[in-house]
Amino acid sequence: MNDETVKSWLKEVKYKDNNIVDGGRVVKVEASDDIFGKKVSVDLVIDSPAIHVKKKLEEDIRDVVARKAGKDVEVKLNIKVVVPESEKMKPIERIKNIIAIASGKGGVGKSTVTANLAASLARMGFRTAILDADVYGPSIPLMFDVANARPHAVKEGDKTWIIPVEAYGVKILSIGFFAPADQAVIWRGSMANSALNQLMFDAKWEDLDFMLIDLPPGTGDIQLSVMQMVPVTGAVVVTTPQNVAVADVRRAVNMFANPSINVPVLGIIENMAYFQPAECPENKYYIFGREGGQHLAEQLNLPLLGQVPLVQSIREAGDVGRPAALQKDTEVARIWEQITQNTVEKTVERNKKLPPTEKIRITNQAGCSVK
Repeated sequence: MNDETVKSWLKEVKYKDNNIVDGGRVVKVEASDDIFGKKVSVDLVIDSPAIHVKKKLEEDIRDVVARKAGKDVEVKLNIKVVVPESEKMKPIERIKNIIAIASGKGGVGKSTVTANLAASLARMGFRTAILDADVYGPSIPLMFDVANARPHAVKEGDKTWIIPVEAYGVKILSIGFFAPADQAVIWRGSMANSALNQLMFDAKWEDLDFMLIDLPPGTGDIQLSVMQMVPVTGAVVVTTPQNVAVADVRRAVNMFANPSINVPVLGIIENMAYFQPAECPENKYYIFGREGGQHLAEQLNLPLLGQVPLVQSIREAGDVGRPAALQKDTEVARIWEQITQNTVEKTVERNKKLPPTEKIRITNQAGCSVK
C-alpha cells in the first residue's frame, strides 16, 4: 500500500459528474504500512458546503479503503470547502426578515408558536409567509385549515414558479402539500434538502416583511442546510418550563451562537408555561415546571419574548385550522399580540445593531479520524 495505489482506489469515489481524482478534488494522499499499523491520510477540496455532501464523501472514501486494504486501516480525512462566488446561494429577493423558529426537542409547541406568530403578524398588517421546513412532521397546513390545498405553478418565460397557498393573509409552503397526510416522508437528508431548496427559491413569494421558517426539532442536518441556503435574520427558540426541554434548548441556542453559524437569537418563548382554569382564573398550576424558560433566558442573557399558558382554546384552534391569535378580544389573542410585538421589536433592534447575517460558508479545514 503506497500513495499512488491509494490514489488509484479513490477513483471509485464520485463527486458530482466525475471521480474525486480526475476531478481534481484530491490534493494530497499519504499512505503508510509499517509496524505502527496501516494509515491513510487524504486531503480534499470540494465546492459544496452542504453537510450531507461531506458526510457522503467521508463514507465512500472509508468504504473503498476498507474494501481494498482491510477494515483495520486508520483513515484520516481533511476536507476543505471553498465555494466559488458564482455558485454561492443568493438570498431570497424581496424578503426583509427571515426568522427561524426552533426548538431543542419535539413536542414543545414550536409549530403552534410559528402559526400564531404568523397569524398575529398578518393581523398587524405585516406581509408574512411560513416555510414549513419540518419535513418529517409538517403540521402548518393543518393549523391553517389548508391541508387539502395544493400549490399551483405558473410559467414566466423559461422559469416555472410555485405559487404559495394563502390563508388568513399568510403565504404558506410545506412538504405537507406534496405528500398524502397518512404517508410517511421517507427521505434521506439530501432529498429533504433538495425539496426545501426548491420550495425556497422556486416560489413566487413576492414582497414580504417576515418569513417564518418552522424548523424540525433538534440541531441536525436540515437546520444547518436551511441556514446555508439563506441568510437568517434571527432565531426564536421555543421551550416548555420542564428541565428536559430547557436542557435541549441550551443546545439549540449554542448551535445558533456557534462562530461558524452566528445567527442572532432574538429570544425565547416559554410555551405551556402554566395552566389557568377558566372557572378559577386567579389560580395558576405549573404542570410542566415553573418559569424554566424565564430562568434560562436570564442565564443566557436573552430576552424572554413571552409565556404562553396551557389553554384548551389554543389546542382547539390549531386542530380546526384557525390560529388562536385570530380570536378577537380574548386574553389568548392579547398574549400572542404581545409576544409578536416583542419579536418585532427585537428584530428591529437586531437590524439596527448588527450587520446582515451571512449564510454559512464552511471554509475551514475539517478533519476526522476513523478506524
